[in-house]
Amino acid sequence: MRLFLREHLPLILFFTLQMLLVPLLYWLTGEGRPFAIVLYGILLSSTVLLAYLVYRYLSHRTMYQELSSEELSEEFSNPPLGEAPLPYALHERISHYERLYREQLHRHQNQTDQHLAFMNRWVHQMKTPLSVIQLTLDEVGEAPAEHIREELERLRKGLEMVLYTARLDRFEQDFAVEATRLRAAVSESVVENRMLFIRKGITPVFHIDEYICVYTDAKWFRFMLGQILTNAVNYSGSPSKKIYLTTEVSGEYVELHIRDEGIGIAPEDINRVFHPYFTGERGRQYHESTGMGLYLVREIAHKLDHSVKLESTLGEGTTVTLTLRRAENQDTSGP
Repeated sequence: MRLFLREHLPLILFFTLQMLLVPLLYWLTGEGRPFAIVLYGILLSSTVLLAYLVYRYLSHRTMYQELSSEELSEEFSNPPLGEAPLPYALHERISHYERLYREQLHRHQNQTDQHLAFMNRWVHQMKTPLSVIQLTLDEVGEAPAEHIREELERLRKGLEMVLYTARLDRFEQDFAVEATRLRAAVSESVVENRMLFIRKGITPVFHIDEYICVYTDAKWFRFMLGQILTNAVNYSGSPSKKIYLTTEVSGEYVELHIRDEGIGIAPEDINRVFHPYFTGERGRQYHESTGMGLYLVREIAHKLDHSVKLESTLGEGTTVTLTLRRAENQDTSGP
């Protein structure tokens, strides 16, 4: 009703002005019209205007109610707005643009699906020659082979990042949240990156209760941990440093802290490390950063209903904290 009144306010104001001008015109011209006749004309015109406004509102009521509704759905909808010419024409125009939008969305969806299928197939194809090269290097066993192994590990991690980045847009179709033992998941991630730990001379230190369980997707969670651990190892700065993995239980949540003793992050870069492709001064210095690892960690954490935060002191180290919902562990007797 409020939208209807706002739309017709100019008409009502012009009508009121006209009704004031008519008696003024008679008075200026000296016409001796009785006041009762003038008043009768004003009342008659007002009745006609009121009848028009009532008819207009009733014939356009559905459109006004729909446009005035504050409950906006996240899904696109185009309900009928009435049979009057204006609501009908508006509905037809919206329907036309809806068809165009859905056609474009369908084409874009097909292109995205084809791109994702290609990326998945390409990554898996690239893993095969990497595995063959790795097996060949194991047979060679010479010192120069170690450098090739290091580069192969970087290629493997790069391909893994490409694969998970491509899957991120289809995350809802590729995850399953279930109770997961936190110590086991963290240990598996450390084992997957053991060559990096060995090559850099970094020692992981666990302070995680063996029986703590959290709700997460094990595959995506290990990928997140892999990105955090890779950063922690690469930016430790020198051998003989340690990475501490500890937990803190707070009510229904568990905080996993990954703390390194590395070079730290410059204060001006801390608020930007989760931005895509941001490497910062330290990343450019060590040539290890792609600028995507922590961005993916934040995106995946959000989709899994986890939270992630980072604290760092330049020259002392960095702590990344993942907060996960605690799961009830029915089996406390051990694996």
